[in-house]
Amino acid sequence: QVQLVESGGGSVQAGGSLTLSCAASGYTYSTNCMGWFRQAPGKDREGVAAMDKNGYIVVADSVKGRFTVSRDNAKSTLYLQMNNLKPEDTAMYYCAADRRLMCGLVRRDFWYWGQGTQVTVSS
Repeated sequence: QVQLVESGGGSVQAGGSLTLSCAASGYTYSTNCMGWFRQAPGKDREGVAAMDKNGYIVVADSVKGRFTVSRDNAKSTLYLQMNNLKPEDTAMYYCAADRRLMCGLVRRDFWYWGQGTQVTVSS
């Protein structure tokens, strides 16, 4: 089993920044691919960014240029640096992980999920 714990969410004004963290514990050998997803009220959960242990990165077009994903393999921790936040970025942000070798932003490809951290951006 893998446990994922997110932190770093909060409330900011548009144009502000936040950094999310996701700490993995347990069978971390099963976390080759780690990613961030978000879900706004009434909307489907969507992929934001993902990264594998070798440094391969995929980022959604909606956040490209504003969000940066990184990970510290020694600490089994995934980060999401979010800059120039917009009200439409308001959502619950979830960390996800899977052992698969191909890292993408497809929700069903991820087995392990965190409880989420709320990000609220006001205009």
